Amino acid sequence: MKLAVVGGGSTYTPELVAGLARERERLGLTELVLQDIDAERRDVVGGLAGRMLAAAGYDGAFSVTDDLDRALDEASFVLIQLRVGGQAARLSDETIPLACGCIGQETTGAGGLGKALRTLPVVLGIASRVRELAQDEAWIVDFTNPVGIVVRGLLDEGHRAIGLCNVAIGLQRFIAKVLGVDPERVMVDQVGLNHLTWVRAVRLDGTDVLPDLLAEHGDTLADHVELPRELLERLGAIPSYYLHYFYLHDDVLAEQRTGKLRAAEVAEIERELLELYRDPTLKTKPALLERRGGAYYSEAATQLVAALATGSGDVQVVDVRNNGTLVGLADDDAVEVPARIESTGANPLPQMPLAPELIGLVQHVAAYERLAARAAVTGDRDLVSKALLAHPLIGQVPQVDELTEKLLAEGRAYLPQFESTEAIA
Repeated sequence: MKLAVVGGGSTYTPELVAGLARERERLGLTELVLQDIDAERRDVVGGLAGRMLAAAGYDGAFSVTDDLDRALDEASFVLIQLRVGGQAARLSDETIPLACGCIGQETTGAGGLGKALRTLPVVLGIASRVRELAQDEAWIVDFTNPVGIVVRGLLDEGHRAIGLCNVAIGLQRFIAKVLGVDPERVMVDQVGLNHLTWVRAVRLDGTDVLPDLLAEHGDTLADHVELPRELLERLGAIPSYYLHYFYLHDDVLAEQRTGKLRAAEVAEIERELLELYRDPTLKTKPALLERRGGAYYSEAATQLVAALATGSGDVQVVDVRNNGTLVGLADDDAVEVPARIESTGANPLPQMPLAPELIGLVQHVAAYERLAARAAVTGDRDLVSKALLAHPLIGQVPQVDELTEKLLAEGRAYLPQFESTEAIA
């Protein structure tokens, strides 16, 4: 198996390399290529990756390159983990909405739209080269946020792609720790859209223990997702951490206006990580990487790649077409649900309909994602405004008009599709 990582200069990469090295025999990994356009990151991260692989006894081929075509040539799997515009763009995604009185977050709301507009065309360009150069049955595994919009765009273009997020595996590992059991015994039935999910069942050895979990460990679970315990009990479910942007909107907005933005914190962590990575004696991922936000990234990635490669039938939470899985959503919506992973792809498990208090919000955001994906591909300014109008965290005309202007102006260097339609003055 040849596996290519596009965006291999990410500070997340050592987390991924640790998992690939550990599971190389199960994966049948014979060649790993890290591709990145940033020369400094490519050299620093690639250097650490090479030392980690050598220390693990990996005897396959390993290379680092800026040549996308070389990386993709005859690849069996392509993992995409991009940040178009880097951390500076992320800071804009968080600060522009705040200046307009809206939540500032890189994947949710207006910030997520700004990122989607920059990112989806780039990912689609990479995917077209995958189609030309990689093996006929190659899989694209997307970690690039906003995952739901990116996966929708990939599937709309007919690419062989699956989206993956570490939220589900992170909660699974957390619950296993709370229960004092091996993670393999725990399955979380997480459903919804990417970064807009609820866990409606937690199965321990096949038996749903969520009611007992909420009764006995409700405070611990509530603290973990930063939401009131009473809300979890009322819903009978564990919302994703990202739901606190919706359920505690005003509190979060007030905190963001007075506190340190996550983008600034991550930028500092990345600078420290890259400095650590430069140490020629470092051969393992440093503990600081846990603060970067990629917990269990390597496990999620290697589990999915292994299941696709072997057709193991493992059940994993992934982002795929809805195709009737969640009643009330269109078949072509991209949903995040447990699915049985075969060599032919992910087959979502049957799901009970979402309760009214859940499906309404999901439909709202799914409509936004549909508009956002179309806006990113077409460069249609009106679709940008409609996407902002549809999003439940925005939805007011003055904010929509201001955000449309600022997002397109600030991201102009990365939005050539809008210049061709005279979307930017």
